[in-house]
Amino acid sequence: MMQTVHCNSPPENAESLTRLRAQIDEWARALGLECAGVTGIDLSDAEPGLCAWLDAGFHGGMDYMARHGLMRARPAELLPGTLRAICVCLPYWPQAHDARATLANPHAAYVARYALGRDYHKTLRRRLQQLAERIHDAAPHGFRVFVDSAPVLEVELARRAQLGWRGKHTLLIGRKLGSFFFLGEIFTDLPLPIDAPQPSPNHCGTCTACLRACPTGAIVAPYRLDARRCISYLTIEHAGEIPAALRPAIGNRIYGCDDCQLACPWNRFAPFTREADFAPRHGLDTASLCQLAAWTETDFRARMAGSAIARIGFERWQRNLAVALGNAPATPDVLRARAHLAASASALVRAHVADLPAADGSPALL
Repeated sequence: MMQTVHCNSPPENAESLTRLRAQIDEWARALGLECAGVTGIDLSDAEPGLCAWLDAGFHGGMDYMARHGLMRARPAELLPGTLRAICVCLPYWPQAHDARATLANPHAAYVARYALGRDYHKTLRRRLQQLAERIHDAAPHGFRVFVDSAPVLEVELARRAQLGWRGKHTLLIGRKLGSFFFLGEIFTDLPLPIDAPQPSPNHCGTCTACLRACPTGAIVAPYRLDARRCISYLTIEHAGEIPAALRPAIGNRIYGCDDCQLACPWNRFAPFTREADFAPRHGLDTASLCQLAAWTETDFRARMAGSAIARIGFERWQRNLAVALGNAPATPDVLRARAHLAASASALVRAHVADLPAADGSPALL
């Protein structure tokens, strides 16, 4: 459960708030958070862009985005009394088998690098809670911490908090960290000093590498993402059948996609994470599609316990593997793996296997 702390303490004076702002940086670093920034909560100029994105239907089946509507751009409606957002980032780029080599091997299973280890929600939420409580000890305040847990425009808040700039792939990019990091927020009723905007906040220039790299053309224009075509959305958020026209472009990606980030020149400078929780588990960075297709639901539940992958469930896991195996060369091992999935109790999984060509080139395996 996300803890919300309410407080009716007397306001701090400007001098003590300035000292506290400097201490927040020190406490954040001590907790392993790479950087922290403070911003106000007036996001009114971001509302038209949010409305246009929703009106275009780019949120796909993520109905909660439409339900929350403009609350995402109005922090004080989410937590009454909020005056500031403290934004932090936590790098996750792991020391794992080379991402590009895995993508180039059609027999290998590609998992987005952020999901190779433990679930980041728990790790980052715990650190944020500790930071908020440390601030509370120094200056009692009302607060709530967020890690993908509520309708928050986190990239926009982090940009305003001077943690980086929005890249053309819509993710935040930092000069020292690239984009391989998680974002988290503390909403507080403390009137902390706001971090002053820096000159030249956008360093993408004329580069369009991320747009060109997207396998499915989901980045339809700079800063505009159609989630309905995004591999991360299709393999994680989307619950139904993956459109047949998009399946070939998914390749061997069975959970998420990193292509736009791998193409970004700023990620040449991305450091390896120091967080042990994000190290690969259960050989996910070197696993083959056939190995993973052999897992039972019991195997999946046991090995993905504590992982962000667990939340998609076994059915979507097998569905994604069926798509990737359909894109793999039809070797005997791959055909056996397809046949194994064809015996699944799930109609969704069987439907994806049924669309695959057989070894002799006939229209379907089943």
